[in-house]
Amino acid sequence: MDDIDRTLISLLQEDATRSYAVLGQAVGLSGGAAHERVRKLRERGVIRRTTIEVDQEALGRTVTAYVLVDGSTWMGDSADRLAAIPEIEEAHVIAGPASVLLKVRTSSTQQLQDVLRRVFSVDGVTGTQTVVVLETFFERTLK
Repeated sequence: MDDIDRTLISLLQEDATRSYAVLGQAVGLSGGAAHERVRKLRERGVIRRTTIEVDQEALGRTVTAYVLVDGSTWMGDSADRLAAIPEIEEAHVIAGPASVLLKVRTSSTQQLQDVLRRVFSVDGVTGTQTVVVLETFFERTLK
């Protein structure tokens, strides 16, 4: 991966709807050459998917919480059960004070409580510690 690939990735992270002609112009390539570069980045798995960024508050998801999950067994086997809970945005097996770290977004603290009940129904879960976000300074994807 060279500087052109890195610049293409950065431009796509800012706005994935840019045309290949615009991308090419920004890095000194033709639209076709930019398209080929992006295709190869996809094939290699560098670009895994193209998506949009959504304003969570506009969707009514105003409560963000991080949940530390304690488990009596290896929690890495619980990924599918946790992924089935749509309010969970991220799930990470961690080293530290718990087995798994979840990022959860809900529309209310009552809905958050319901999510915690569903997390507790996952085999092996023995406890949780929840931290509710009061204000988000920023969120970003590093380039």
